Amino acid sequence: MPQSDTTTTPSFDDLLLRLLHIVGQQGLLTESGDMTAYALEHRGNYPGKALAVVRPGSTEEVSQVVRACAQSGARLIPQGGNTGLVGGSTPDESGLEIVLSLTRMNRIREVNPQDNTMTVEAGCILQNVQEAAAEKNRMFPLTLGSEGTATIGGNLSTNAGGDQVIRYGNTREQALGLEVVLADGRIWNGLSSLRKDNTGYDLKHLFIGGEGTLGIITAATIKLYPVPRQQATAWIAIRNPAEAVSLLSLLRENLGDRITAFEIMARETVNLVLMHFPAMREPLQEAAPWVILAEVSETSLRVPLQEEFETVLAQAMEEDMVLDVALAASEQQSKSMWDIRSHIPEAQRKDGPSIKHDISVPISRIAEFVAAAGPAMNAIIPGIRCITFGHVGDGNLHFNQSKPASISKEDFLAREAAIHEVVHEAAARVNGSISAEHGIGRQKQDILIRYKDPVAISLMYSIKHAFDPNNTLNPGRLLPARNTQSHSDKVE
Repeated sequence: MPQSDTTTTPSFDDLLLRLLHIVGQQGLLTESGDMTAYALEHRGNYPGKALAVVRPGSTEEVSQVVRACAQSGARLIPQGGNTGLVGGSTPDESGLEIVLSLTRMNRIREVNPQDNTMTVEAGCILQNVQEAAAEKNRMFPLTLGSEGTATIGGNLSTNAGGDQVIRYGNTREQALGLEVVLADGRIWNGLSSLRKDNTGYDLKHLFIGGEGTLGIITAATIKLYPVPRQQATAWIAIRNPAEAVSLLSLLRENLGDRITAFEIMARETVNLVLMHFPAMREPLQEAAPWVILAEVSETSLRVPLQEEFETVLAQAMEEDMVLDVALAASEQQSKSMWDIRSHIPEAQRKDGPSIKHDISVPISRIAEFVAAAGPAMNAIIPGIRCITFGHVGDGNLHFNQSKPASISKEDFLAREAAIHEVVHEAAARVNGSISAEHGIGRQKQDILIRYKDPVAISLMYSIKHAFDPNNTLNPGRLLPARNTQSHSDKVE
């Protein structure tokens, strides 16, 4: 068997031999150098140390691995593309947790254009799923900045969002059925292409957004859609977030669900991208305080979509709802607009230390949240830069703070807790959520307990105990362990 530089108990030595028998040499990693990429979140946060990384190649192998770990008392950390942002898919520092990587399970089992469905394994990379749909003249609408590495299993376990939620919904809305390995190793075959199935509890919704704490998603049947035959994109200058909400309402009244994306960016955000990517050019010469990137799409060619879009935007101009508009005249111009939006996270990484928030608020109260939270940030750290952007159509804001030049990295990060406090309080005051699309992981557990309804928290613990009484799957993620005195404690 592979040699490990991790000190293990005899029972775990026996477990590693058993895992090796299940997945073979190619499916088990125990050398620290081989496990590094699996033990570190891609932003460098939450570094850990794995006992081993097991990479099963089939659902049956996942079942056997889970059963072996449950019988040995070992803890499993399910992992997809490891693109998470809240520390939910990497091992802790104990060296006693086993990472269960689904990346070898990457087959597309079926594409059915008549049912408008696709059945894929959990390790399928999102971009590959999109391409497989396109080959059948269909579309899978989930789009993320990390789509080249993120996997469907991870997308489902965190209920990922993205740019097109306003029209198509979160990942939850894209799933018709799941295949799941439970904490005792049993396989639930819930794969289905049915749009209607009223036969009791809809179990799949417990696993979607469950962050791997209730079961391990091994495959999914997802929805496909017709490919849009028309698209129109506009870069729209506005004064403030209130105008963004008013414009969205006007577009919805006139264009309905043809609105595919409606993204907001603060001036500080756009400037950050242009500073770190000087080859990019803003579509409008006049630098507005806020910008909207809007896109509409249509499957029919009978409706002149570009003209309708332009007419509504002209009305917004006449009513002084917006300052200026640049309509993309080509696919390349549309791409150039989207490049600015998609490069925001990378620009933040290049810029240095930042404190990130993924919150959602009622659409009608976005302006209220920004007006309260922005000045409060400046009161904590004068000159702090609020890098605000997000998906107005579903109320999801990425309200991030970047370090000003006036203080050191250490002083900036020392005030992180105070900044989190202000942002989450501001979101709570407008009936918002502390997490919109990134999940809870290890980062937001205490905040979840503080802001979530206590009855809801009690029910979540009850569900966790019912599905995973020995706390085998992703322990210490999403829900804090109620008893942490020993590695073998159960969630009560």
